[in-house]
Amino acid sequence: MRQRDVPHEHLALFDLDLTLIPFDSGMAWTQFLIERGILPPDAEAKYLAYCELYIAGTLDIHAMHRSNMQPLLGYSREVLAQWQAEFEARMASRIPPASLALVQRHRARGDLCAIVTATTALIAQPMARLFGIADLVCTRTATKGGVADAPYTGEIDGEPCYRHHKVSRVGEWLQASARSVAGFGESWFYSDSIGDLPLLEAVTHPVAVCPDERLRAHALAAGWPVLELDRGALAWVNPQRSGT
Repeated sequence: MRQRDVPHEHLALFDLDLTLIPFDSGMAWTQFLIERGILPPDAEAKYLAYCELYIAGTLDIHAMHRSNMQPLLGYSREVLAQWQAEFEARMASRIPPASLALVQRHRARGDLCAIVTATTALIAQPMARLFGIADLVCTRTATKGGVADAPYTGEIDGEPCYRHHKVSRVGEWLQASARSVAGFGESWFYSDSIGDLPLLEAVTHPVAVCPDERLRAHALAAGWPVLELDRGALAWVNPQRSGT
């Protein structure tokens, strides 16, 4: 029986960028493609401008997704898969041991683990593999005719895995195995962003990880644990509420 077929009593969800990793994976991917001459040098500044809109709370994620995917639409799935493998190898040394230990703690306990991120599968899949997490809930890229292996269109398929949509996207993922977040005895979501507040409020153990200013204030006021990953060890604030 496969591990994911075994009934799990607990659920552990992890945001990716600035939570499990201390950097933005989309920016790392952009820099990776620039180094290979696939993207022009100004692609980094363009991506950064979208990041600034995200911080300001005014990001149009559909426009960002379209902009990031457009230069890649002429390449085959085989070529993209090769770049993913090379990107994964490049990122391996940037995965913090403390983050790996946190994930491994949940995995060793038999918790159902998933990365939940607004990042697309093209970027997030290599990162998930580095953490040994098989389940990934992310923003899906639409394909022509909705056929799984067809060329990408550059648009988002369905709702982006972003802000309040993370709750519904996680719900869809669990519904496929007749589960729900509320159906687990205990559940965790680790995130750095106030934008993830809806999903943080949906679990029994919300954990703010190196949080932004607004999430830190909310977490401390609510008595939620705050986890500072100094990338060498775990440091908890209000650790009694972590449940780990």
